[in-house]
Amino acid sequence: MTAVLEAEELKRHYTMGQQVVRALDGVSLSVEQGEFLGLLGTSGSGKSTLLNLIAGLDRPTAGVLKVQEQSLASMSREELSLHRRKNVGMIFQSFNLIPTMSSLENISLAMIFAEVPRPEREKRAREILYSVGLADRERHRPRELSGGEQQRVAIGRALANDPQILLADEPTGNLDSKTAREILDLMARLNREKRKTIVLVTHDRTLASDYVTRTVTLLDGRIIAEE
Repeated sequence: MTAVLEAEELKRHYTMGQQVVRALDGVSLSVEQGEFLGLLGTSGSGKSTLLNLIAGLDRPTAGVLKVQEQSLASMSREELSLHRRKNVGMIFQSFNLIPTMSSLENISLAMIFAEVPRPEREKRAREILYSVGLADRERHRPRELSGGEQQRVAIGRALANDPQILLADEPTGNLDSKTAREILDLMARLNREKRKTIVLVTHDRTLASDYVTRTVTLLDGRIIAEE
């Protein structure tokens, strides 16, 4: 198997006044293509920090981080922006949809930044809406959708540019248990059928264990367990 993500002694430290916060403090991790990885840990353990580094939203203080054999540390701001458009799709707890846009437009927006021609954008967005079970909701705005439907649109947006890696930061945190399982069922299908590599951040070990192929537990910026 090929590793799509490699971290070696990865560190992210922040200075707050006189105090150094070690958000990540020497994480070494390899994620293979097609893996469904669960990142577990309490609040402040470093899960979201690691996701932000993988997405190129932040830079490490020290260590090595490679995505698809490319070092993120050596990338320029423009290259990191391209990395976010092409290599990774992000899914958030709070959906982060644009309220004035329809489901179709929210998904299409990601393709505008990638300079996909309009006819292809709309065709692909409709195909994605169908694949996430929202073919009949393409003209609905976020306020007209349930929480689960909004998260499906958000997953569709993450899929818009066909990234290899999906990064999901507590994607079920605002959903009831039944809807949470529906969302994770969808993600498991994308992992199984589309071979998407998924890194799922969650604090719910029981829920994660039903879906992920491997779990990594963080505490105080370090890996304390792998299963």
